[in-house]
Amino acid sequence: MAQSILVTLFCCLPLGIVAIIKASEVNSRLASGDYEGAVRASNEAKKFCWWSFGAGIIFVVIYIVLAVLAAIFGQ
Repeated sequence: MAQSILVTLFCCLPLGIVAIIKASEVNSRLASGDYEGAVRASNEAKKFCWWSFGAGIIFVVIYIVLAVLAAIFGQ
């Protein structure tokens, strides 16, 4: 859950929100005795966390490239 919240705050909001939703499903599935469902929800939360992290990295790289280009060409 903590990882989901961190990527939501610092990387990519839409994918991070999906990760939070999936992470919150883990506890409710475990409480109901659905261990396999909890594992699936956990794996999906992890997947969306990584996608959010990757999207955040891509955004930062694009931002830096555009800032450098703007500095070079004086825009």
